[in-house]
Amino acid sequence: MPKQTWKAGNMLYPLPAVLVSAADKEGNTNMITVAWVGTVCTNPPMVTISVRPERYSYHMIENSGEFVINLTTEKLAYAADYCGVKSGRDVDKFKETKLTKEKAEYVKAPLVKESPVNIECRVIKKEELGSHHMFLAEVLAVHVDEEYIDEKNRFALEKAGLITYSHGEYYEMGKCIGTFGYSVRK
Repeated sequence: MPKQTWKAGNMLYPLPAVLVSAADKEGNTNMITVAWVGTVCTNPPMVTISVRPERYSYHMIENSGEFVINLTTEKLAYAADYCGVKSGRDVDKFKETKLTKEKAEYVKAPLVKESPVNIECRVIKKEELGSHHMFLAEVLAVHVDEEYIDEKNRFALEKAGLITYSHGEYYEMGKCIGTFGYSVRK
């Protein structure tokens, strides 16, 4: 089957659609939807998020050096979309989306209570890359809703209805089609 060649672009899809919560030094908070988020390292646990400098949350993250990644579900899809198109300069996103701020253990940015997983992060490096700046951060703590811990004490996030983002659309994660190592298991 023939393939078309397109101009260079970001075609690594789907991506997790997450809510990143932030706080400034005065105690103001905000949430921003981020699809450019990724795992970087296991030991120490590290992640990245990429944010445009003109976004309201950017300076909160830059100045505080902290943020929380909150995974989103089908139930949080409306809030994730809203927080991606509305600016915290104009609206209180927690109030408008009826989401609940919850105190984090290590950072001043709030957790989103309704999220099944919250990942507290401390920035260790900022890289100015172009349209987006990347924040490399160490994971300080992970909070998991007990509803998604199975009888083997493992994350059963497949039950959460996590969502992804692809080409301007949100998708609920699908069924499991294999487990790590299944291709070589006897």
